[in-house]
Amino acid sequence: MPIPIILGVSAAIAALVGIERGVNGAVKMKEANDTMEAATSRHKRNIASFTKKQTETTIVMDKLGKLELGILGSFDKFSKIFEKIHNKPQFASYEKNGVIIPEYNAEELKKVSTFVGVLLGGIGGAAAGTAGGFAAAGATTAVVMALGAASTGIPIASLSGIAATNATLALLGGGTLAAGGGGIALGVTILSAATFGVGLLVGGIVFSITGNSLSDKADEAWGQMKKVEQEIDKICAYLDELKNYATKYIQSLTDVKEVYDYHINTLSYTVNNMKKTDWDTFSEEQKLITENTVLLVGLLYNMCKIQMVLSSNNEKEPNRVNKHEVEKALSNSKAFLESIA
Repeated sequence: MPIPIILGVSAAIAALVGIERGVNGAVKMKEANDTMEAATSRHKRNIASFTKKQTETTIVMDKLGKLELGILGSFDKFSKIFEKIHNKPQFASYEKNGVIIPEYNAEELKKVSTFVGVLLGGIGGAAAGTAGGFAAAGATTAVVMALGAASTGIPIASLSGIAATNATLALLGGGTLAAGGGGIALGVTILSAATFGVGLLVGGIVFSITGNSLSDKADEAWGQMKKVEQEIDKICAYLDELKNYATKYIQSLTDVKEVYDYHINTLSYTVNNMKKTDWDTFSEEQKLITENTVLLVGLLYNMCKIQMVLSSNNEKEPNRVNKHEVEKALSNSKAFLESIA
């Protein structure tokens, strides 16, 4: 074969190979680009799904927190009415069918209801997730209420306005700066949605995923997206569970509160309108109403102390719903309402 022909054929083959390689390269580039776009799009959808569930759960938990704080604050009315009744017996604790309601403590309840009124004023303008944080960590509100005084030694109940709010925030922050605590600034931080709300509801894992950025390499980006997706799915499942339990708890608290409202209004009429302040002048029905009111206060107080969320103590895992205690409280409230119906 003449050399010019050989060279021509070789050039043609080389051209074809070059074209093929160019086409393959273009295909691979398109595939890589498609993979990147798919990974980014799916990652954004996952984050959007998490954000939606987080918002929905926060709304429900805020509703629960405000309901619980409102209930605790309303006990001030009961305390004032109950103090007017003379010669009343020492109401014993209630125990029936596994339901236990501790003995009524008038002084403790009065202190709690007064302090909660101040606390509600302190978080009135707080960000979303704050009230839900109190519901999530029932123990936190219980500790704050039990302390009953600002770190200055001045009872919070004796303060008002901005002084009461600042004292409350300082207490939440672990005390004043002078006393070695975090002061008002830390208290404000604790009451922020980012730390006390969402952070407490979800746990440290939320901060490790929301700021995650994908690699600029297609295969790595897809792998990262899948890994983060698993974490998001885990958190979303937890948020769904928490929202469902919180919704049930809201309904249960509302049911008990409706019965309590009837009883406290009836007792108020007896004491304030009928002017009956001597236990010995109460009819049997009035005595029963009074006793049931005391027990309902105890039941509601205990329900408001339930810690809805258990910390995972692991930044790689979301928090957990305190299902055992919540279910027990739901069962006890139902059983007690049936017993006095």
